[in-house]
Amino acid sequence: MGAVKPGLIESGVAARAIASQQESGDFHLVKARDKEALVAVGDGLGHGAGAVTAAHAALRALAECDGESPIAMMERCHEQLRSTRGVVMSLALFRGSDNTMTWLGVGNVEGYLLRREARVVPGHESLLLRPGVVGDSLPRLSASVLQIGFGDTLIFATDGIRPGFADNVNLEDSPQQIANHILAQYGRETDDALVLVARYLNGKRNSSAR
Repeated sequence: MGAVKPGLIESGVAARAIASQQESGDFHLVKARDKEALVAVGDGLGHGAGAVTAAHAALRALAECDGESPIAMMERCHEQLRSTRGVVMSLALFRGSDNTMTWLGVGNVEGYLLRREARVVPGHESLLLRPGVVGDSLPRLSASVLQIGFGDTLIFATDGIRPGFADNVNLEDSPQQIANHILAQYGRETDDALVLVARYLNGKRNSSAR
């Protein structure tokens, strides 16, 4: 997989490390292959060098994935992180060929899909998170597949972001503006924090959701 092709998704990320550390154990990845885009957010357990090492190992494992299913990606990460503290992680795979998003999560990286069209019910979807640690105690995995449309917006956030952030999102804003707002308003000073926002465009040129 290479760089994300313009037009499939538009994304923005905002992050900061806890004040006592120079580098965050929170991590993210956005990459594309043909008409697919993978979005992942994770959190290395604890803080400091051990958390960062686990985060880097997860990113390396994800970078090796090529055309695999989200479940297979999570399993690959689990095998390659066994010598680390492990991570919690959520990931989503956008497919432009059939306008779907497949997502799953292990641990506590929250995920929400906010619908652009008011007539779509429900107006937002929450990711079902399964307890466990990638690299230590992987649960039985099950991914959910959602039909998505132009302008639908995905938000992933680590536990350094306080709950309730998805209730105060202006979909007129760009993904980067939304990410910046969430970090500023809901970021905890006592933990690493990261929020990623990805908007589905699938080839349409304008970057606004409405």
